[in-house]
Amino acid sequence: MTMEIDKMNIALIGASGFIGSALLNEALQRGHRVKGLVSRPEKLAPASGLSGIKIDVADTRALSEQLAGQDVVISAFSGHRQDAVQAYYERGIRSIIAASKAAGVPRLLVVGGAGSLEVAPGVQLLDTPEFPAEYRETAEGARTALALLRDEADLDWTLLSPSALIAPGERTAQFRLGGDQLLLDGEGQSRISVEDYAVAMLDELERPAHRRQRFTVGY
Repeated sequence: MTMEIDKMNIALIGASGFIGSALLNEALQRGHRVKGLVSRPEKLAPASGLSGIKIDVADTRALSEQLAGQDVVISAFSGHRQDAVQAYYERGIRSIIAASKAAGVPRLLVVGGAGSLEVAPGVQLLDTPEFPAEYRETAEGARTALALLRDEADLDWTLLSPSALIAPGERTAQFRLGGDQLLLDGEGQSRISVEDYAVAMLDELERPAHRRQRFTVGY
């Protein structure tokens, strides 16, 4: 016997992005209603259950108005294509946290980074010599986001860190979950498909198991 999951109203920030689009597809497939908050709504393909809204994430008041009345906010906000990636990302995530609180949203789920996962006791992936320089600013921003959430006294949040490599692939729904340590497969690789990452995030939405925690997913 399977438990019936209530359909939710989801505000998905960054719904047209690399991970955001996978989250959008998974949410719609499960029958949820999604408000896609993006800088360019024309990039969202029309779909049943989807409404696209243009938003500047840094405008906390306008963002708060769009989040009001939603069952959950999922942030797939990213600054990969900006010049000052870290500063842009940190400003955005602060605004998302503030807007979520102002709107009284019951829950905030955040797409995190792999850089803050431990590869040895007390050693994070971001602080190893092998960490790619081109991803450093994004990873630093994501690490700041985790610290900000951990300092939140009032917000019901969850952050999901991907494996070191996240790329388009298959939706297998066969993966492992972890905590603060980087997950490795049998070949010593840390990887997850973007489709399975989305499965893990929507599973967490529907059956909360990591409230006020960071967790990770990998093969």
